Amino acid sequence: MLIRRLCIVGVGLMGGSLARALRQAGACAEIIGVGRRVEKLEKAVSLGVIDGYDTDIGRAVAGADMVVLAVPVGALEHCFSAMDGHLATDAVVTDVGSVKRHVLDAAKAALGAIPDYLVPGHPIAGAEKSGIEAAVATLYRDRRVILTPAEHTDATALERVRAMWQATGAEVVEMEAGYHDAVLAATSHLPHVLAYALVDVLGNMREHTDIFRNAAGGFRDFSRIASSDPDVWRDICLTNGDEIARVLARYREELETLEENIRAGNGDHLRLVFQRAKALRDQYANGESNGG
Repeated sequence: MLIRRLCIVGVGLMGGSLARALRQAGACAEIIGVGRRVEKLEKAVSLGVIDGYDTDIGRAVAGADMVVLAVPVGALEHCFSAMDGHLATDAVVTDVGSVKRHVLDAAKAALGAIPDYLVPGHPIAGAEKSGIEAAVATLYRDRRVILTPAEHTDATALERVRAMWQATGAEVVEMEAGYHDAVLAATSHLPHVLAYALVDVLGNMREHTDIFRNAAGGFRDFSRIASSDPDVWRDICLTNGDEIARVLARYREELETLEENIRAGNGDHLRLVFQRAKALRDQYANGESNGG
C-alpha cells in the first residue's frame, strides 16, 4: 500500500479525482477529506470518494502520512498555518496549485521556513466543470504532473509524491518553481485570461444576444475554459501576476501588429503569421513538441 492515510484538503474536481484514481489503483488505505461545507463533504462520502471528513484542518491531518492541498492558491498560507504542529512525523505535504513560487512563499510565511517535507506539485489536467460530482478516476491518466521541489526538499518525500502521481497513470517531471511559473503563464494562465476577457467583451456588446446565439464551434472551443472556477483563476492571476503581465504584453504587441496589417489589407503578413501558427499548433497536436 502506497499511502496509509491520505488527507485531501479541498475535495472538488482535482482533489476528488486524485482520491478516485488512488482508490481505483489500490494505492491508498484510507482517505479523509477536509472542507468548509459539511453537505459537500457528506456528498463526497456518499459518492465513495472519501471515507470520512473533518472541517478542521489540524484534526484532519493528524495521523495522515500524505496531505494534498487541493485549494485555490490564495488559501495555501492559511492551510500551512492550520497544519502547523498537527502533522505526523512521517507526513509528506504536496499541492495541486498552478503557481509554484507562491506555494514556497506561503509555506515560508506561515511556518518561518520551507519545510523539507513539502513537495509542490502541479498536475497539468483539469476541466471547466468543478465540484465533487465532476471528479473522475481518469483525470490524470497520461497527463503530466510537474513537481517543483526546493533545494533542501527531502529526497524520500519527493519520491513518495512521485509514486503517488504515477499510481494515477500520470507522467511525472521536475522543474524549478520560477521556471514553471513562467512557462505556465504562457501556456495556461494567458489562455484563461483571454477566454474570460473575450466572453466578457462580447457579453457587454449591444448585440450580445445574437452573438452568443450564432456562435460557431470556434467560439465554443476557445471560450470553453471561461467556465472554469473564477475564484481559482483570480488567485492564480494575483499570485503569478508578473509572469502573466509579461506574456500579456507580448500578446498585446502581436495583436496590435495584426490590427495594423488587417487595416492595411496586408494579406501576405497575415498569411505568414497564420501559416507559422498552424505549423506550430499541428506539431504540438501531433505530440512532436516537448510539451506534448
